[in-house]
Amino acid sequence: MIQLGKFSELEVMRQVEQGMYLDGGPLGDILLPNRYIPEDLEVGEDVKVFLYCDSMDRPIATTEVPYAQADEFAFLKVNDVNDFGAFLDWGLMKDLIVPFREQNEPMERGESYVVRVYVDATTDRMVASSRLGRYLKKENEDLEDGQAVEILVADEAENGFRVIVEDKYWGRVYFNEVFQPLKIGDRMTAYVKSVREDKLLDIILQKPGYGIVPKTADQLLERIKAEGGFLPLTDKSSPDAIYTQLKISKKVFKKSIGVLYKQRLIVLEKDGVRVV
Repeated sequence: MIQLGKFSELEVMRQVEQGMYLDGGPLGDILLPNRYIPEDLEVGEDVKVFLYCDSMDRPIATTEVPYAQADEFAFLKVNDVNDFGAFLDWGLMKDLIVPFREQNEPMERGESYVVRVYVDATTDRMVASSRLGRYLKKENEDLEDGQAVEILVADEAENGFRVIVEDKYWGRVYFNEVFQPLKIGDRMTAYVKSVREDKLLDIILQKPGYGIVPKTADQLLERIKAEGGFLPLTDKSSPDAIYTQLKISKKVFKKSIGVLYKQRLIVLEKDGVRVV
């Protein structure tokens, strides 16, 4: 299906002074300007291009690769702000506009924001919006506990990070379950910790169960060595004390010291753990 805001494989119909015209089907013949024509491309061959509208609202093709297609979310930097809105760097020569009405908060030059890229139904121009909620479903319809998902970190809330899950749902990663550097704009594979009764999603970054423990145990051993061979934490320590020092939960800490103890790499003392 040939659509604006998407990639398509189109046939080269003819060559003109400005470039090559491609068969755009229902969109008509579409110009691929000279600067985007691959070497050795001939009339009659197919070429993969991204389709959008130029400043005259005419469909145009490019072989450049944008950071996001229509109906996708992306973390993009503001190149400029003027009377029409904010203009984002999305990987193409022509910047992507976020009209003021589509800004969740006033955008500033040099800052980056998570936005939804889409084709404006009235003008057929590519635009973006930081009003993310209108593009996300309020309730999970198809995800299950433990399922691997793709997430985009969207913003920071009172008790954790709000993340966009599978480009469809809101999810939340709680601060006390983040055991690695995490920032807005990060994309990664994560896991559904639980589908709540209200059908909202709690997300964790590590595979549920024992999967995180071996890696964390190795990191814990290195931390104990770095502290001179002794760490003043035990399985009786408070969860807050453990998280403050190690950025892991008490449950993971207990499993990790259990692994190290069984391997006879540490001894458990009254006031902490010590490297053998």
